[in-house]
Amino acid sequence: MEAALALARQAAQAGEVPVGAIIVRDGKVIGQGFNRPLTGLDPTAHAEIIAMREAAQNIGSDRLTGCDLWVTLEPCAMCAGAIAHARIARLYYAASDPKGGAVEHGPRLFEQDTIHHRPEIYAGICEREARDLLRGFFQERRA
Repeated sequence: MEAALALARQAAQAGEVPVGAIIVRDGKVIGQGFNRPLTGLDPTAHAEIIAMREAAQNIGSDRLTGCDLWVTLEPCAMCAGAIAHARIARLYYAASDPKGGAVEHGPRLFEQDTIHHRPEIYAGICEREARDLLRGFFQERRA
């Protein structure tokens, strides 16, 4: 999670919402990303999506079976859907997102009958650090 948090700090420095993600397979990072919707003029450029795209390119497959996704914020519905389609084995996330999350909040996507793949889910890893990073970012923007 430390690597994902470092990426989240890069996002904040770029003026983006501080979210970072890495994809790990067999103990190696095969994909990484941080939020870039503003700088990339791309509403789909969430940290998870960028990390999954890089990982898929690196392994030459759209299926990320056997891979773990580490992300600093509970995935939104778009990212949770992509996680299911990619067949991510395990999802680790730091801070919960009561407003925009779709794993333990909102639609709880992985609990829906229509989802064909459900990763193992581990929440709250380095939660305080991720939450503080997000809060500080938004406090600064409001000031």
